[in-house]
Amino acid sequence: MELDTSTLMLIFFVLFLIASIWKIWAFLPNKQLEDDDTTPQSQEELLQCMLCVIQDNRGNLSEQELLKAMQEDNNFDSEKFWRFNLNKLKHLLQTYYDKNQGISNIMEIYTK
Repeated sequence: MELDTSTLMLIFFVLFLIASIWKIWAFLPNKQLEDDDTTPQSQEELLQCMLCVIQDNRGNLSEQELLKAMQEDNNFDSEKFWRFNLNKLKHLLQTYYDKNQGISNIMEIYTK
């Protein structure tokens, strides 16, 4: 049985294509990471921590003070939320403002 060049090229192409697809699949994440802070459960946990800190400080906080107070709170999981920063706090606050019409700052969160 004699194979011509184009047949050999096609065989090697298919083999290398299969190997390439397997390598890509092997390195894609297949399970959720333990410190994934983008899940709805994690966002809800951050929201509850934020609300508790605002209640404890009677709403007299700026965004930077709120961030620092949240990171120092006992309910804050610093290993899970190690990426939590001021930008993520602003996004969390904006999400809360969008869900609760009529609230536009931290003091209004405390009063309502």
